[in-house]
Amino acid sequence: MLTAYPASAPTFPFRASKEGKGADAQAAPKASWLDLLDPTEDERAAVESKYGLKLPSREELSEVESSSRIAEENGALFLSIPLVSHGRGVDEPLSPIGFVLSKDVLVTIRYTQLHSFEAVAAKLFKADARASSVDVFAALIEEMVDFNADWLEDIAAELDAVSRSVFLKSRTRRRHLTRSNDALHRTLIEVGNAGERLSRIRGSLLGLQRIVPFVAEPERDWIPGNIRTRLKGAHMDLLSLTDYETHLSDKVQFLLDAVLGFITTKQNDIFTVLTIVSLVGIPPTLVAGIYGMNFKNMPELEWAWGYQFGLALIVLSAILPILWFKWRGWL
Repeated sequence: MLTAYPASAPTFPFRASKEGKGADAQAAPKASWLDLLDPTEDERAAVESKYGLKLPSREELSEVESSSRIAEENGALFLSIPLVSHGRGVDEPLSPIGFVLSKDVLVTIRYTQLHSFEAVAAKLFKADARASSVDVFAALIEEMVDFNADWLEDIAAELDAVSRSVFLKSRTRRRHLTRSNDALHRTLIEVGNAGERLSRIRGSLLGLQRIVPFVAEPERDWIPGNIRTRLKGAHMDLLSLTDYETHLSDKVQFLLDAVLGFITTKQNDIFTVLTIVSLVGIPPTLVAGIYGMNFKNMPELEWAWGYQFGLALIVLSAILPILWFKWRGWL
């Protein structure tokens, strides 16, 4: 879908026909921002023919080398970044976003719905005023930075909740704090999902860090000083967000190590219990083995209470080790 902004343009919202030759397509040059969402070949051709631009393909936008991410040709800037469509799931991969920025128009190419684009479009529609291409670009960058910050804050809150649950201190007895395998498994999944989402947000932040200085640092006569100042401020925010993302990634690794440590401790506790149970059973087995031989010269065979004495000795030999282990804190 191809949409033209601002709302004051006669063609808003601009949607090219399937042939790319409709009345809307003829009026497209009046817009300062053309947003292509999963564009068709006809829509791409309509923009290219009107502006004399060669729009990059999805494969070109997905290339990772810096020379493919940022370029300048004939006074137009060609930029691309990977961006997360939402920060709450890990089922969708990073989607490439392309920017073709010139003095007269900004062309964006994307293949997924993005909150930042929708927010800027809503502001332009509400203002009903013509914003320059660089104004729109700066607004998009600021919105993307804000959304990345919000996603990092959400992940930080989730990690804090996991941390409190993992390191919960209570005065209840230790056996009441035993964690089930299901609970530990769920905690591992939560922490792992947070780590995966952080890695995707980091990809977006690094992509933004490449393109923002490329636009802001060189002095171009068609980029006003106030826009360059806004972009430099966004770049400073990106640097701080990258540091914050690194801190959260370290916390994710710490929580993963902690949960794995709890799993190891639980396994050790299980082996300890099994060892104690086996040791407790040895003395009664020894006593029963001795009195099960039934030799004639055994004095207890002639006792009136010999049988009861043997049973009591078996029970006592089982209880004494348990009391000893509890006194030593092993049980």
